[in-house]
Amino acid sequence: MKANLIVNNKVKLTTKDSKAFEGVVLPDTNSKKVVLKLDSGYNIGLLISNIKEVKIISKSKKQTSKKETTSKFNKKLPTISILHTGGTIASEVDYETGAVIAKFTPEELLSKFPELKTLCNINSSLIGNMFSEDMRFSHYNKLITAIQKEIKKGTDGIIITHGTDTLAYTSAALAFALEGLNTPILLVGAQRSSDRGSSDAFLNLLGACQYIANSNFSEVGICMHESSDDKSCLILSPTKTKKFHSSRRDAFQSVNGEPIARVFSDGKYENISKIHKTESKLIIRPFKENIKVGILKAHPNMFAKEITNYSAFNGLIIEGTGLGHLPVNETDKETKENSKILKAIKSLSKSIPVFMTTQTTFGRVNLNVYSSGRKLKELEINGDYNDMLSETAFIKMSWLLSNYPKSKVNELMNQNLRGEISKRSSKKKFL
Repeated sequence: MKANLIVNNKVKLTTKDSKAFEGVVLPDTNSKKVVLKLDSGYNIGLLISNIKEVKIISKSKKQTSKKETTSKFNKKLPTISILHTGGTIASEVDYETGAVIAKFTPEELLSKFPELKTLCNINSSLIGNMFSEDMRFSHYNKLITAIQKEIKKGTDGIIITHGTDTLAYTSAALAFALEGLNTPILLVGAQRSSDRGSSDAFLNLLGACQYIANSNFSEVGICMHESSDDKSCLILSPTKTKKFHSSRRDAFQSVNGEPIARVFSDGKYENISKIHKTESKLIIRPFKENIKVGILKAHPNMFAKEITNYSAFNGLIIEGTGLGHLPVNETDKETKENSKILKAIKSLSKSIPVFMTTQTTFGRVNLNVYSSGRKLKELEINGDYNDMLSETAFIKMSWLLSNYPKSKVNELMNQNLRGEISKRSSKKKFL
């Protein structure tokens, strides 16, 4: 029976209770069921054990690939390597099956975005094709290895196409792991797939190519839409950027700092922040894949058990309320649990690094203003005066624990290593 349930086959399935379904077989990771794209456009999943009969209506058409023509190499243009990890930017919907398919070869990219031919030569590699929320540190290391390989080949720049949900985590991971970088690396995503009229894929990719080709930028950054229109993209910091909206094209914004640059749709650009150049040799410091760092969000009605649950972890990032607070004050009989929370955090901070951030996103931690903060500071909870994003703090602590003795982690968490901590607070940029 399974032999006939081949992806893209059009089949008629009859279940044991005599119900019939007709449609195209879609890819699915669950070997115990089959998913059909019905003629109505809807998908339906059926347990294979409940199927009585499979009738093939038409077999999958083997797509005869057009003869591929290698794009001509232009010595006058820079060479940019595009590494595809997943997401919608280098994908489109196959409307026959409803599945999303990756478009990642140089020829396919150039046919989709022919304007790139005038900007650069393109090399392209498929690193993975996955939802970004499924990424683990092992995928970061795989990407780091691919980057190192492209740099050794002499590429002039690297663009990483990436799902948007955890793109900011990956950008921070690369910024920390690649020390002494002299090659521009821009992560690019899309909120809407490239076959939609409202897609942001083209301008984001074009802006990244233009900035790499025309500027002297040589760090890790992010290139995404500046606003909902198609006038410009922003080059954003890898450690001070957050996705603020689930679907808007201008979802990515700088936090507690300015963007690096603005790239206009006509290819012109303006640097907003100082571009840092280094003459250092590239040093690769990857992640240990078994490091466990947690993120705990402070909230009303907390229990000490929420903190002790992290005793088996290697480190903990706390998203405190306001200036960096936890409910640690016992003021009446209803707040007795708060004393237990204080005791739990005291015990935990003796065994693993604990770092405080603020869940307000913008602003700094200050543990000196209120009694809640002062109590935490007395326990040597780390993070006072920092303005790091909790996502960046999570990546930074994981990377530090991967590469340095635990005794050095608290000290290094307070040091500005990759622009993740601002020297001074700026009122210029807030939402």
